[in-house]
Amino acid sequence: MSLYSGSTLRTPKFQDEDNREDKVYGNVFAELESVDLPLETSLRSVYDDQPNAHRRFMEKLDARIRNHDREIEKMCNFHHQGFVDAITELLKVRADAKKLMGQVSDTNRRLQDAGREVTAQTEEVIRCRVQQRNMATTVEKLQLCIPVLEMYSKLKEQLESKRYYSALKTMEQLENIYIPRVSQYRFCQIMAETLPKLREEIKEISMSDLKDFLESIRKHSDKIGETAMRQAQLHRTFNSAVQKQVTLTCAKPLHGLNGRTPLHHNGLNTEEAADEDDTDDEVLTAHDLVDFSPVYRCLHIYTVLGDRETFENYYRKQRKKQARLVLQPQANMHETVEGYRKYFNQIVGFFVVEDHILHATQGLVTRAFTDELWNMALSKIIAVLRTHSSYCNDPDLVLELKNLIVILADTLQGYGFPVNRLFDLLFEVRDQYNETLLKKWALVFREIFEQDNYSPIPVENEEEYKAVISRFPFHDAEIEKQQFPKKLPMSQSVPQIYAQVKEFIYASLKFSESLHRSSTEVDDMLRKSTNLLLTRTLSSCLQNLIKKPHIGLTELVQIIINTTHLEQACKYLEDFITNITNVSPETVHTTRLYGLSTFKDARHAAEGEIYTKLNQKIDEFIQLADYEWCMSESDGRASGYLMDLINFLRSTFQVFTHLPGKVAQTACMSACKHLATSLMQMLLDSELKQVSMGAIQQFNLDVIQCELFASSEPVPGFQGDTLQLAFIDLRQLLDLFMVWDWSTYLADYGQPTSKYLRVNPSTALALLEKIKDTSKKNNIFSQFRKNDRDRQKLIETVVKQLRSLVNGMSQHS
Repeated sequence: MSLYSGSTLRTPKFQDEDNREDKVYGNVFAELESVDLPLETSLRSVYDDQPNAHRRFMEKLDARIRNHDREIEKMCNFHHQGFVDAITELLKVRADAKKLMGQVSDTNRRLQDAGREVTAQTEEVIRCRVQQRNMATTVEKLQLCIPVLEMYSKLKEQLESKRYYSALKTMEQLENIYIPRVSQYRFCQIMAETLPKLREEIKEISMSDLKDFLESIRKHSDKIGETAMRQAQLHRTFNSAVQKQVTLTCAKPLHGLNGRTPLHHNGLNTEEAADEDDTDDEVLTAHDLVDFSPVYRCLHIYTVLGDRETFENYYRKQRKKQARLVLQPQANMHETVEGYRKYFNQIVGFFVVEDHILHATQGLVTRAFTDELWNMALSKIIAVLRTHSSYCNDPDLVLELKNLIVILADTLQGYGFPVNRLFDLLFEVRDQYNETLLKKWALVFREIFEQDNYSPIPVENEEEYKAVISRFPFHDAEIEKQQFPKKLPMSQSVPQIYAQVKEFIYASLKFSESLHRSSTEVDDMLRKSTNLLLTRTLSSCLQNLIKKPHIGLTELVQIIINTTHLEQACKYLEDFITNITNVSPETVHTTRLYGLSTFKDARHAAEGEIYTKLNQKIDEFIQLADYEWCMSESDGRASGYLMDLINFLRSTFQVFTHLPGKVAQTACMSACKHLATSLMQMLLDSELKQVSMGAIQQFNLDVIQCELFASSEPVPGFQGDTLQLAFIDLRQLLDLFMVWDWSTYLADYGQPTSKYLRVNPSTALALLEKIKDTSKKNNIFSQFRKNDRDRQKLIETVVKQLRSLVNGMSQHS
């Protein structure tokens, strides 16, 4: 169909437009007929161009279709004969195709029948192949899982056998090597979730083992410390024995106190050697007594778990707590040496364990930590020993305590702990030891003094004499010349006191042993302690002895003699200490013994007590005096009490012959002066109101006996009438009244050459008034006699003059 059919003729202008439209639509149709290009774009260009474009497009499209139809018709007409021929051929082939189809169907049926069994066998083969592949896969997977299960089983066995460190290593292998290979399986996931719990269980179990270990070592510290201290003591004993053996080979043999030389074998005596042989067979260490494996195991476990710091802090904290418990002593520790020994054993055991842990582990405890513990413990130990040693009154216990402290110091020093403060403490303990020794020896001295008979030592023969001088250095040529039996001047207490002082020196020396001090220091210690014994203990005992009321003049005289001999023996004590310490007394810093002053003070106190007791005895005799102060005339003989007193003095002064001359002379002079003073006080007693001339005469007879006693030289050594001068005041007073020589007294009063120079006006006045009152009473009926009146007037005149003298003296003073 033509595009121009039914259309009008167009102008050229319109023809150009139509050409352009044909060109445009031609392009559009070419695009539509193209398979590759999308229709939307082409259609949009048609409809978006102009109004009425749709109509014109449809018109162009119809024309295009008609063109294609004509071309198709031409094409069909051209190929129709060939088509007919092909159909004819096809119809011929259809019969053959049916025949062939029948043959193919038959062949297929027969093939199906023949292949059905093969298919079944093939399926069976395929199924077997699948099973085989599955089995191979399973075996492969099992080969991966079996090592995991084996390791887990091994882990369980290690846990059951408490090999926790190996179990942790196994866990580490499981987590890092085995489980990642089969992590897709659920049992591995469960296993991986279980391992952290097992680690915590291991931590708890190992910590429980550690707690059991800490409890165990707290119980075994005593045994560990005992073993360590015993070994240190044996080592010290061995070294001391070796040193003694070296000394023996270089010096003279040392004899014991019993005169025998102890047998030695290789530096040890037989007993020590036997003990050494017994102990050498078994030398136990802390590791032998305590199983430290829990500590090592726990340390390794926490190290593997990465929590070592927690374990270290816990261990150190617990050990600090245990240290405080160990350092806490029992309340009655000071009562027995076993209390101190157990306390020291626990301390040593604690630090031996710490030292072992320090060297057996790396960093669990450090040297700084152990030093801190030791400094804390040392302060506590010193405070405890200061307190408890102050309660101890037994020197043997204090000595054993010192030995324990030395062993403690030596033991811990062997483990590297500084112990200088412990040795410094020993000086304080030494002072306590000296105090206990002084108290003990004070009792010894008192017992010796109580048992002494305070009489010279009698010796019947040479053996007894040698026995005495073997205990006390006494040498007297005159006594040695005397025949047996004879008496030594001192009493039994002197050699006993001397021997006890030596025993004290020995006891004091025991404390100085093993203190690592020089001979000079030991010598100084001995001398100072001996000085304390002499100047304080013995001096106090002597002073108390002298003051005892039952000690009489005879005992006091013997005490003076004893102290004299003890004083002379002090130089032998000096030599005794020198022989022990081998320190020359000429050394610059050597302390001297103060025994000389001690015995001198005691002797002076005894002398003073002699004077006092002698005066007291005189007072006792004076109290027996019974004068008839109003008697008309004397009995013509001395009073009985005075004769007894003189006899007592005479016998007493005979005992004084063993005293030094000045002591006896002083005692005699003191006794005479006291007697004269007592007689004067008796005569001038204020309670005595009247005295007759007869009583004066009787009193004069007694004074004459006193003067005769003084002139008889009861104690040798007085020059001239020195002793009689003690009664000069009484003599001049009595002469004044006996002679009635008042004119001379009053005329010569105040003159150096006065006959009655020693008569005091107040004394004469007091006695004269007593006589005046007596004269008035006796002469009341004879007052009309001229002589009596004159005598009375004279008395009154003398009284007035004496009063004027007394008043003049008081005004002048």
